[in-house]
Amino acid sequence: MSLQDKIALITGASSGIGRATALLFAQEHARVALVGRKRDDLLAVKDEIAQRGGESLIVLADVAQPEECRQAVEQTVAHFRRLDILVNAAGIIGTGSIMNTTPEAWHEMMNVNLHSVFHLMQLAAPHLQKNKGNIVNVSSVTGTRSFPNVLAYCVSKAGVDQLTRCAALDLAASGVRVNAVNPGVVVTNLHRRSGMEEAKYAAFLEHGKTTHPMGRVGTPEEVAEAILFLASERAGWITGVTLSVDGGRQLTCAR
Repeated sequence: MSLQDKIALITGASSGIGRATALLFAQEHARVALVGRKRDDLLAVKDEIAQRGGESLIVLADVAQPEECRQAVEQTVAHFRRLDILVNAAGIIGTGSIMNTTPEAWHEMMNVNLHSVFHLMQLAAPHLQKNKGNIVNVSSVTGTRSFPNVLAYCVSKAGVDQLTRCAALDLAASGVRVNAVNPGVVVTNLHRRSGMEEAKYAAFLEHGKTTHPMGRVGTPEEVAEAILFLASERAGWITGVTLSVDGGRQLTCAR
């Protein structure tokens, strides 16, 4: 699954699934643009890639801002002279139902989780078409199944799934593939950043042993492996797929 000579732009690269994907891509000999808001965390990823003999570029950008999305793509292409793979891994989560989700919380969720994916795909597409590249979006099991009290998050990820399928049709004729992964619960800082305290998060992960048929939650590295497959030539005839990477979570009924 070597990505030798490939250039990848990865959002959310400072932590979680984005970070694991950046490290794995570098291991597979891709050169990587690390996109995120936290310089120190991105520097740590860059250093780890360098220690493994890889090359990366730090791109400070808030993907919720369309102009910063544009700058991220332009900086990547200016530095590496091409773009082969786009991985949209940046995301946020928050609680709220139809009764208490504020308009501000709704718009923030859509801006980060959905609008940024649209903007980056649109901006990257002309560069990807030159090289018959591909896109992998990080969605969620909540894109395929409904869950209570995470309304905006579920809708944003369902939007990512449909955006993936529609863009796959739009870009297929030019040889650009578009796919997504739909993880279940994965041990990252996503929930902690949303304000979940440590004790509650520990209980949440423990409960995940009962909600995922395989009896455990996942790791960022496991999701990164699926992203690598979809981004590689081994998936050369796969497009428009939303691939569940969730220990069977999408198969279960609410409990």
